[in-house]
Amino acid sequence: MRRVLPLGAVLLLAACGGSEVRDGAGRPIDPNQIEVPEPRPEPRARYGNHSPYTVLGKTYHVLPSSRGYRERGRASWYGSKFHGRLTSSGEPFDMYKVSAAHKTLPLPSWVEVTNLDNGRKLRIRVNDRGPFKEGRIIDLSYAAAVKLGVLDAGTAAVEVRALDFGGQAAAIAARPVSVPVELQAGAFSSRETADQLARRLGDAGIDNVQVQRARVRRDTVWRVRIGPVWEPAHAQRLVERVLELGLEAPVYVYP
Repeated sequence: MRRVLPLGAVLLLAACGGSEVRDGAGRPIDPNQIEVPEPRPEPRARYGNHSPYTVLGKTYHVLPSSRGYRERGRASWYGSKFHGRLTSSGEPFDMYKVSAAHKTLPLPSWVEVTNLDNGRKLRIRVNDRGPFKEGRIIDLSYAAAVKLGVLDAGTAAVEVRALDFGGQAAAIAARPVSVPVELQAGAFSSRETADQLARRLGDAGIDNVQVQRARVRRDTVWRVRIGPVWEPAHAQRLVERVLELGLEAPVYVYP
């Protein structure tokens, strides 16, 4: 009987090979034409974060958070052999976009990689697992390798430092401790400013947005709140939606 593996395991095994097999470069690309994505806090991917996991007889434990991570070692790169295949997080691998694989950082994570041989730096989104070769700490996409000047040598000495999003990352990771809960998206001395934010949230499809008048010491404050919300998962999705609009992470308020 053929054994059927869970999807997460299939994705991980598919990604493993990218770090073990030397594959080829794609079409030549100008480093100045490579688009570099803007770092932002994100919720954990559904796939690729199972811990522990074992590859080639070695067991790895996914870190509970990327915060404070910094390491030096060798970087390698992968390209055409895995172009179009799914990464461990379930996203298609595009060798012409900046991305990377790491053995233990949560997926996705954002890191700054410094090539210690030439001083080049690049902020990269980690969405895959690997490299599973001794002494290598990160596997760069073809585009990232071009930007960092790693392509010709194949590997390079690098420092990898996780980016810290502070409270916004914590807000994404955390769910409310109880329900019902309201989400405060802002508090202003101006009613007009509060109304503008409320309209923006409403235009984005967020329901039950209220502007509430409150007294703080001797001042009048206009609070923009969403809710009440009765499901923790729904509250977390609302936090993510607000962040997608480029706003600060809302604060949970328990009525």
